[in-house]
Amino acid sequence: MAEEAGPKAPSGRPWEDTPVPFKEALDGILGFQVLSLTDESARGRVVVTDRVRQIWGLVHGGAYMALAEMLASEATVASVHDDGMIAVGLSNHTSFLRPVDSGTIHAEARRLHGGESTWLWEVYFKDDDDKLCAVSRITLAVRPRPGDAE
Repeated sequence: MAEEAGPKAPSGRPWEDTPVPFKEALDGILGFQVLSLTDESARGRVVVTDRVRQIWGLVHGGAYMALAEMLASEATVASVHDDGMIAVGLSNHTSFLRPVDSGTIHAEARRLHGGESTWLWEVYFKDDDDKLCAVSRITLAVRPRPGDAE
């Protein structure tokens, strides 16, 4: 059975009223799918299409970085949203280990630190053969939600 390639935002998100709908933001345009979110971990994937490849046919490094930041941000927001907060990127460092040109990139994010103002995540990317392709370390700032801060 073929996997659906379109964007998939997490179900039950408490923040559906964002200024830019998921499917119209970078994450949706690139076809990122969120599979699970907790305040400790997140899983997602992206089907490899030309939309995430660079001109030589390999998955673009920016696609890994964007997927890592999206997963870490969504998982952080899942924890801090009820307190009137959001998460925004401070640092995104990604190491590329193995090229991928087809199939699906599978991502798993693990929280390393969750504080009042910063959260730190590591994200591991694997191909369909379960081989490690890239690793990201994402630092996020936790800030008041726009419109909620006075």
